[in-house]
Amino acid sequence: MANKLQYLVIHCTDTPAGREVTSDDIRHWHTDPVSKGGRGWKQVGYTDMFHLDGRRERLVRNNEDAYVDGWEITNGVAGYNSVSRHIVYVGGCAANDHKRKIDTRTEAQRRAMKEYVLNFHKRFPSVKIVGHNQLAAKDCPCFNVPAWLKEIGINQK
Repeated sequence: MANKLQYLVIHCTDTPAGREVTSDDIRHWHTDPVSKGGRGWKQVGYTDMFHLDGRRERLVRNNEDAYVDGWEITNGVAGYNSVSRHIVYVGGCAANDHKRKIDTRTEAQRRAMKEYVLNFHKRFPSVKIVGHNQLAAKDCPCFNVPAWLKEIGINQK
Protein backbone atom coordinates (compact mmCIF):
# COMPACT_ATOMS: atom_id res chain seq x y z
CA MET A 1 0.00 0.00 0.00
CA ALA A 2 1.39 3.40 -0.99
CA ASN A 3 0.82 6.77 0.67
CA LYS A 4 0.93 10.10 -1.13
CA LEU A 5 4.32 11.78 -0.73
CA GLN A 6 3.87 14.87 1.47
CA TYR A 7 7.38 15.83 2.68
CA LEU A 8 10.97 15.95 1.56
CA VAL A 9 12.90 16.13 4.83
CA ILE A 10 16.49 17.39 4.92
CA HIS A 11 18.87 15.97 7.54
CA CYS A 12 22.55 16.09 8.51
CA THR A 13 24.65 13.18 9.77
CA ASP A 14 25.66 15.18 12.88
CA THR A 15 29.32 14.41 12.28
CA PRO A 16 32.33 16.73 12.51
CA ALA A 17 33.06 19.08 9.62
CA GLY A 18 35.28 17.44 7.02
CA ARG A 19 34.75 13.89 8.26
CA GLU A 20 33.41 11.67 5.49
CA VAL A 21 30.65 9.15 6.21
CA THR A 22 30.00 5.99 4.24
CA SER A 23 26.78 4.18 3.52
CA ASP A 24 28.15 1.36 5.68
CA ASP A 25 28.47 3.84 8.57
CA ILE A 26 24.83 4.88 8.14
CA ARG A 27 23.68 1.25 7.93
CA HIS A 28 25.63 0.41 11.10
CA TRP A 29 24.30 3.43 13.04
CA HIS A 30 20.70 2.78 12.03
CA THR A 31 20.20 -0.95 11.53
CA ASP A 32 22.67 -2.74 13.79
CA PRO A 33 21.19 -4.03 17.04
CA VAL A 34 21.44 -1.67 20.01
CA SER A 35 23.81 -4.17 21.63
CA LYS A 36 26.22 -3.55 18.73
CA GLY A 37 25.98 0.25 18.78
CA GLY A 38 23.11 0.71 16.34
CA ARG A 39 19.50 1.79 16.73
CA GLY A 40 17.98 -1.53 15.71
CA TRP A 41 15.87 -0.07 12.91
CA LYS A 42 14.69 -2.22 9.99
CA GLN A 43 15.77 0.43 7.47
CA VAL A 44 18.19 3.35 7.34
CA GLY A 45 16.86 6.86 7.82
CA TYR A 46 17.59 8.35 4.40
CA THR A 47 16.97 7.67 0.72
CA ASP A 48 19.91 9.75 -0.54
CA MET A 49 23.16 11.00 1.03
CA PHE A 50 25.28 13.94 -0.15
CA HIS A 51 28.98 13.34 0.40
CA LEU A 52 31.54 16.08 1.09
CA ASP A 53 32.54 16.14 -2.60
CA GLY A 54 28.88 16.65 -3.64
CA ARG A 55 28.44 13.11 -4.85
CA ARG A 56 24.94 11.76 -4.20
CA GLU A 57 24.62 8.18 -3.06
CA ARG A 58 21.34 6.27 -3.10
CA LEU A 59 20.91 4.42 0.19
CA VAL A 60 17.39 3.08 -0.35
CA ARG A 61 15.96 2.58 -3.80
CA ASN A 62 12.65 4.13 -4.73
CA ASN A 63 10.58 4.39 -7.88
CA GLU A 64 10.71 8.21 -8.02
CA ASP A 65 6.93 8.63 -8.09
CA ALA A 66 4.65 10.77 -5.89
CA TYR A 67 3.92 7.91 -3.50
CA VAL A 68 5.78 6.19 -0.68
CA ASP A 69 5.50 2.44 -1.11
CA GLY A 70 6.12 0.21 1.89
CA TRP A 71 9.52 -0.87 0.59
CA GLU A 72 10.60 2.79 0.18
CA ILE A 73 9.97 3.87 3.77
CA THR A 74 13.04 5.17 5.60
CA ASN A 75 13.27 6.05 9.29
CA GLY A 76 13.97 9.79 9.24
CA VAL A 77 11.27 11.30 11.51
CA ALA A 78 8.94 9.26 13.69
CA GLY A 79 5.33 9.74 12.66
CA TYR A 80 6.20 11.10 9.19
CA ASN A 81 8.10 8.28 7.53
CA SER A 82 5.21 6.75 5.57
CA VAL A 83 4.59 10.08 3.79
CA SER A 84 8.17 11.37 3.46
CA ARG A 85 11.38 11.01 1.57
CA HIS A 86 14.49 11.79 3.61
CA ILE A 87 17.83 13.08 2.37
CA VAL A 88 21.01 13.77 4.36
CA TYR A 89 24.23 15.69 3.94
CA VAL A 90 27.46 14.56 5.61
CA GLY A 91 28.30 16.98 8.42
CA GLY A 92 26.35 19.24 10.74
CA CYS A 93 28.48 19.85 13.78
CA ALA A 94 31.64 21.71 14.64
CA ALA A 95 34.88 19.78 14.43
CA ASN A 96 34.77 17.06 17.10
CA ASP A 97 32.10 18.96 19.04
CA HIS A 98 28.65 17.36 18.85
CA LYS A 99 27.26 20.17 21.02
CA ARG A 100 27.82 22.98 18.49
CA LYS A 101 25.49 22.37 15.56
CA ILE A 102 26.48 24.38 12.49
CA ASP A 103 25.97 24.32 8.75
CA THR A 104 29.08 22.50 7.55
CA ARG A 105 27.92 21.89 3.97
CA THR A 106 30.75 22.17 1.48
CA GLU A 107 30.26 24.20 -1.68
CA ALA A 108 30.01 20.91 -3.58
CA GLN A 109 27.26 19.71 -1.21
CA ARG A 110 25.41 23.03 -1.54
CA ARG A 111 25.48 22.79 -5.34
CA ALA A 112 24.41 19.13 -5.39
CA MET A 113 21.63 19.67 -2.86
CA LYS A 114 20.38 22.74 -4.71
CA GLU A 115 20.21 20.81 -7.99
CA TYR A 116 18.48 17.86 -6.28
CA VAL A 117 15.93 20.00 -4.41
CA LEU A 118 15.12 22.19 -7.43
CA ASN A 119 14.58 19.09 -9.56
CA PHE A 120 12.52 17.45 -6.82
CA HIS A 121 10.35 20.57 -6.41
CA LYS A 122 9.80 20.78 -10.16
CA ARG A 123 8.59 17.15 -10.25
CA PHE A 124 6.57 17.34 -7.01
CA PRO A 125 5.54 20.98 -6.44
CA SER A 126 2.93 20.09 -3.81
CA VAL A 127 5.42 18.24 -1.58
CA LYS A 128 6.56 20.38 1.36
CA ILE A 129 10.34 20.62 1.72
CA VAL A 130 11.40 20.92 5.36
CA GLY A 131 14.28 20.48 7.75
CA HIS A 132 14.14 17.69 10.31
CA ASN A 133 13.92 20.42 12.99
CA GLN A 134 10.59 21.59 11.55
CA LEU A 135 8.99 18.22 12.36
CA ALA A 136 10.81 17.25 15.57
CA ALA A 137 12.68 18.94 18.42
CA LYS A 138 16.11 18.60 16.79
CA ASP A 139 18.91 20.89 15.59
CA CYS A 140 19.21 18.84 12.41
CA PRO A 141 19.92 19.82 9.63
CA CYS A 142 21.83 22.71 11.27
CA PHE A 143 20.73 25.35 8.77
CA ASN A 144 17.53 27.28 8.12
CA VAL A 145 15.79 25.28 5.39
CA PRO A 146 12.96 27.79 4.70
CA ALA A 147 15.50 30.62 4.24
CA TRP A 148 17.69 28.43 2.01
CA LEU A 149 14.69 27.46 -0.12
CA LYS A 150 13.91 31.13 -0.72
CA GLU A 151 17.58 31.73 -1.53
CA ILE A 152 17.50 29.06 -4.26
CA GLY A 153 14.17 30.29 -5.66
CA ILE A 154 11.61 28.03 -4.01
CA ASN A 155 8.70 29.81 -2.35
CA GLN A 156 6.48 27.35 -0.56
CA LYS A 157 3.06 28.22 0.78
